[in-house]
Amino acid sequence: MEANGPPVFKAVSSSARQLFQLLNCIRFAPKAQVQISNEGIRFAVEESRVMQGQTLLKKEKSNIVLKYAGIVFLDKALFDTFNCTLPPPDPANPDDQPDPPNFQISLSALLETLQIFGAAEVSTSRFSRSDNDGYGSNIRPGRPNAFSNQALGMAGICRLSYTEIGSPFSIILEESGVTTTCNLNTYEPENAEEIPFQRDAMEVKIIMQARWLFDAIVELSSTSPSRLSLTASPTAPFLSLSATGHLGSATVEFSKGRELLETFTVKKRWSQSYKFEMVKAAAETMRLASKVSVRGDEQGVLSLQFMVEVEGGSVSFVDFRFVPFLREDEDGDEEQDEYEDDEEEEEEEETQQ
Repeated sequence: MEANGPPVFKAVSSSARQLFQLLNCIRFAPKAQVQISNEGIRFAVEESRVMQGQTLLKKEKSNIVLKYAGIVFLDKALFDTFNCTLPPPDPANPDDQPDPPNFQISLSALLETLQIFGAAEVSTSRFSRSDNDGYGSNIRPGRPNAFSNQALGMAGICRLSYTEIGSPFSIILEESGVTTTCNLNTYEPENAEEIPFQRDAMEVKIIMQARWLFDAIVELSSTSPSRLSLTASPTAPFLSLSATGHLGSATVEFSKGRELLETFTVKKRWSQSYKFEMVKAAAETMRLASKVSVRGDEQGVLSLQFMVEVEGGSVSFVDFRFVPFLREDEDGDEEQDEYEDDEEEEEEEETQQ
């Protein structure tokens, strides 16, 4: 079926690599929610983990749902050309502006398409490196090497288009006379609510080098932790990350100073706990980014907003949001862990007898 009128969205980029590197930061979910506007194109993913825990008040087991989300916004400045033609308003209600195009696509299929011509190198894959790789892994992998297509003068073109509501999301890659076309099926968007972050009730805002945060997460991961506690205080220790696991506990503290914390705004002590594996999902972005803004609101929602420098000197932002453990959920989860450990010890004693 041919569309009547111009396509809803059409954009051209001279580098599929930078698109891949940004979207690869949120590849922990199979599908991404896409929203197109006149300012750019937004990709959002969300993952939920259901854990069994028990609260301190009601000694009953219950399901605890923890969520984390990743958002990548590809600003129109990243593209050589960017055209967005939003649907016209309904003549019966001219004051009601139509919603921007919103749909779901397979994120894994999109990433596979973008790297057909080698957009991803071995050094940029988060699955090919150990988290204990040290400072060697902190060198931003987004910079082209001497044998990259950019350095060799092999220009490539990536075309993105979305014809109309319900049509496929089209990607056309052209490089060295070879053209690849991929049409991804689009799906109805889910009505899942995004993790809310109250900017008007923000209690913590800290800007630091992203590699400092990465080093802290790597250091804490050696204890195989189940949860991560983040505490910010106007007095020393100003920022601390603590992790507790079956192999012990560890804490990393940051002193207040522009050489470590470029911006530090904390009015009162703020402390929350999160699922460690969820925060660790942002490790690839920590390697890629130059700076990170650590923000927390009065509800305990944690926002990690990363500034990523891409080819050509442009800057993009990747935002992760995490829902904290409730206090009773956290305490109850600790009690359950102790209870399970006691059961294992009793089973071992019976086996020995």
